[in-house]
Amino acid sequence: MTVEPSDFVKRLPIGERIPMPENGIPFWEIFPYEGELAIKVLEQPVLPEPLRKGEDGEECPGCVDDEGPLLWSDEHWKVRGFAEPKGVPAQVMLLPHDHGDLADLSPERAAELGGMLQRVERAVKSLGGIARVHINRWGDGGSHFHVWFIARPEGMLQMRGSCLPLWGDVLPKVPAEEWRETNVRIARALEGEGGKAHV
Repeated sequence: MTVEPSDFVKRLPIGERIPMPENGIPFWEIFPYEGELAIKVLEQPVLPEPLRKGEDGEECPGCVDDEGPLLWSDEHWKVRGFAEPKGVPAQVMLLPHDHGDLADLSPERAAELGGMLQRVERAVKSLGGIARVHINRWGDGGSHFHVWFIARPEGMLQMRGSCLPLWGDVLPKVPAEEWRETNVRIARALEGEGGKAHV
């Protein structure tokens, strides 16, 4: 594991106040906040980095499905929902059954990934009233490869782009019964192309 900062990190202004760039994200029309903002002071790097969930023998939430309801699965893939409603019309996660990160996918699973991304997007868009489905992969929280699908409501141009997860954090949450029904509809749409709905 790395214990020395990279040349990139060594050049960062650690401990200094960074000025807000004139055309930075807080000035974009899609940014959900307004008012006085300041960029946080960069903290010292943490090396080696702490382990993610599911690394080095720690129980993996992606393997045991304890972080949200299982909506759909087939022999190799699964789609998990979120039990608690969000501030977006729908949000689900695609994961392979096999534990590992993106670089660990077998050639067969890697070849299937593009088709699975399309399939989950179609299922979310089948709800109606969805303009776009944002597909995100971050990977800092858990070591089990997972891809987020976040629905942007049609007509809400202010929610376009990379700030959609921020909007989802601040908008009123979808009513619980509607959220459960949305998960069922996504699972049934996925089942229509094969596999099994679990709702």
